[in-house]
Amino acid sequence: MGKSTPSRASVASTAVPAIELSASTIAPTRVPVVVDTPAHSGLQAALDYLSERPLAPGSLLRVPLGRREVLGVVWDAAADAAGTLPEGVVLREVAAVLDVLPPLPAAWRELVAFAASYYQRSPGEVALAVLPPELRHLSSAQLGRRLKRLHARLVPPSGESAPLPEPSAEQALVLQTLSAATDAPGVTLLHGSTGSGKTEVYLREAQRVVEAGRQALVLVPEINLTPQLEARFMERFPGRRVVSLHSGLTPARRLKHWLMVLLGEADLVLGTRLAVFAPLPRLGLLIVDEEHDPSYKQQEGARYSARDLAVVRGRIEQVPVLLGSATPSLESWHNALPAADGGAGRYRRLTMAARIGGGALPALRLVDMGRLPKEVLRASPLSPALLGALGERLERGEQSLVLLNRRGYAPVLHCTECGWKSACPHCSAWRVFHKLDRTLRCHHCGLSERVPRACPDCGNADIQPLGRGTERLEEQLAQALPGARIARIDADTTRRSGALEAELARVHAGEVDVLVGTQMIAKGHDFRHMTLVAAINPDAALFSSDFRAPERLFALLLQAAGRAGRDARQAARAEMWVQTWHPQHALYAALRSHDYAAFAQAQLAERRSAGLPPYSHLALLRADARSQAVAQAWLQAVSEEAGALAAQQQIALYPPVPLTVQRVADVERAQMLVESASRPALQRFLASWTGLLQARRPEHKGLLRWAVDVDPLAI
Repeated sequence: MGKSTPSRASVASTAVPAIELSASTIAPTRVPVVVDTPAHSGLQAALDYLSERPLAPGSLLRVPLGRREVLGVVWDAAADAAGTLPEGVVLREVAAVLDVLPPLPAAWRELVAFAASYYQRSPGEVALAVLPPELRHLSSAQLGRRLKRLHARLVPPSGESAPLPEPSAEQALVLQTLSAATDAPGVTLLHGSTGSGKTEVYLREAQRVVEAGRQALVLVPEINLTPQLEARFMERFPGRRVVSLHSGLTPARRLKHWLMVLLGEADLVLGTRLAVFAPLPRLGLLIVDEEHDPSYKQQEGARYSARDLAVVRGRIEQVPVLLGSATPSLESWHNALPAADGGAGRYRRLTMAARIGGGALPALRLVDMGRLPKEVLRASPLSPALLGALGERLERGEQSLVLLNRRGYAPVLHCTECGWKSACPHCSAWRVFHKLDRTLRCHHCGLSERVPRACPDCGNADIQPLGRGTERLEEQLAQALPGARIARIDADTTRRSGALEAELARVHAGEVDVLVGTQMIAKGHDFRHMTLVAAINPDAALFSSDFRAPERLFALLLQAAGRAGRDARQAARAEMWVQTWHPQHALYAALRSHDYAAFAQAQLAERRSAGLPPYSHLALLRADARSQAVAQAWLQAVSEEAGALAAQQQIALYPPVPLTVQRVADVERAQMLVESASRPALQRFLASWTGLLQARRPEHKGLLRWAVDVDPLAI
C-alpha cells in the first residue's frame, strides 16, 4: 500500500518522558526496528527505539507503537543511523525482547529487504507478514515454555531407508550434471515431461544436500500438493526431520514447524509460497516444483513471486536453485534459452523427455463441438464419443478424469419470464448456484443466500440454471453412466480438514471410476489407474484479453493430460480428450504433439513483436474507492503529475481502466498499467513515484486504498 519515508526518529517518538540517566547508569542503545505499520501511515523506514543493552540485528522484540504494543524485528542500521535526533524528539523504550530465540539470519533479512524494495512495500510489512501469527501474542516466557515442550518432544528420528529405485538414463544424466555443478551454484530449469520422474531428482538432490549437513527447501504451488509430497519425503528420509510450512496449518503447528526451522532442527522443509521466507540457518538447496504455477504469486499485501524470490535467495546464499516443470513459464524458458537462440542465457536447462518405464504420452483427441447436432448439445455437455470412451474405461476397470475449471452447479440462475439473473448486489458478478445446499454464493465477496422459491422480480416459479459447474457435471455424469462411482474434488468438497486427503485416498485405492474436478487435480497427482482425461469447453482462454491466457491454458491441459497413462503398462491406451469449438487452433496443434518448445517459441515470438514480458517489464497501480470516478480520477491525477518523471525514465503510463470485475464488496476498483523496456528504470520510477502517490491520496475523498503490483500476472 501507499507509503512515504519520514524519518525513523520522528515516527517512533511520542510525548513520553525521556529515560533519566545517572552517572552510574549504562547509556541505553539506539536500535532500528521494523514493525508492521498501517498501510495508510506512509511509514517505510525502520523506527528507532531505546534498549537497555545492544541487540543483534534479527532479534525479535515487542515495542510500543502509538497506543499499541507490537512485534518487531531489530533491523540492520542504516548508514545515517547514528545521527543526532531533532530537538524535542524523545525515543521510546523497547518493551520486551524475545531473547529465547536466536536472531533471524542475515540472509533472511537481506531477502526481506530485497522483496520490500522490489515490490514497493516496507520491510516491516514483508517481515511481519511472513512470521508465524502466533508470535505476535506470545511473551518471552510463554515462548520459552513452548520451546521447552518442543525440545522435550523432539525424539531423534529413526528408521531405515527403502532401497533406492534405479534412475532412468535421463535421470542419471541430470543428476550427474547437477552434481558436477555444485562448485558454481546457479539456477537450473528442469524441463521434464509429466511422468518423467522429476520428483525422484528432487529426492536425490535433497539427499545429497542433507547428507552434507545442510538443509533443503522444497516449494509447491498449492497446499493440496503438500501432504503427498511430504509423505514421499518422509518415506525416503525416515532418519530425518521433515516439516511443512503453509497457511493451512493451525497457528500452533505453524509456529512449531517454524521454530524447528529456525533452530536448525528440520532437515527438509516443504511448503507453499510463504515458505520461501523460512529462516533456514544451513540452507543448501532450493527446489521450486511446478515453477510455472501462478499460485506462487501473492495476490494480497506484498505481491511477491515466491519463484522469483527463490532465485534471489539462491544468489544471496550462494546455493543451487532447481526449477522444475513440464510446462515452464515463458519467463523461465526465456532465461534458460541461450543468447544465440534469442534468450537471456541466465539459467542452465536440463531436459527429461521420456516417461519412467518408457510409456507413451497420452494421445490427443479433439472433439469438434461445432459438428454436433443442436439436440445432442442440449441433451448433455459430453459428446457421444466421449461418453463412449468413458464407458470403455468403466468396462476395463480403469479410471477417468473430467476437468471443468468452474465450481458450483451453475454460474448463474435466470428467470425464463422476465430475464432476472442472480447478480450479486455488492459485486459486478453473478452469484453461483450451489445445488447441494440450495444457495446462491458470490465467489468474490462471499455473500451466500438461499435460492429464492420464485423470481424476486416477477414471481415466476420457473427459474433455471444457466451453464454448468463441476457439481452439475457430476450429476450429469451419474445419469449418463449409471453404476459408475463418481467423485468430485474442488474447493467446495475439500473445505473440511482432511477431506482432500480422504478423497485422494479413494482415488488411489481404485474406489472411484470417474473423477470430476477443477484445476486443483490437474497437476502433481500420480494416479496410477487413470487412462483418460477430458477437458470440457476450455476455449474461453483462447480469446482472453490477458496475454498470458494461452500460456496458462496450454500448461493446464498438458499438465492434466499427464495424469493419464502414468503406469507404463497402460500408457498405450492413455488419451486426452478436448471438447472444443476451435479444433484448428495452433495451441491444440502444439498440444497434440506435446511440443512445449514449439509452443513457447511461437508465444515468445508474439510477445517480442508486441513488446510484452519477458521483453518488457510491467507494474500495475491499483486503486480502490467508493466510486469508479474517484478511483480513476486519482489514477489520472498521479499519472499526469508523474508525466515528466516517466518521460525522463522512458516509462509508458497507460490510461486508467476498471478491472474486469470492477466492483467487489461495494468497492470500485480501477487500475493503470506502467511499462518499461528496462527493469532498473521501472524500479527507479516506482521508488520515486510512491511518495507522490501517498501525498495525493488525501486530495481525493472516497479513495480507500492503493497498491503497486510489480510483475503482475493478471491484467
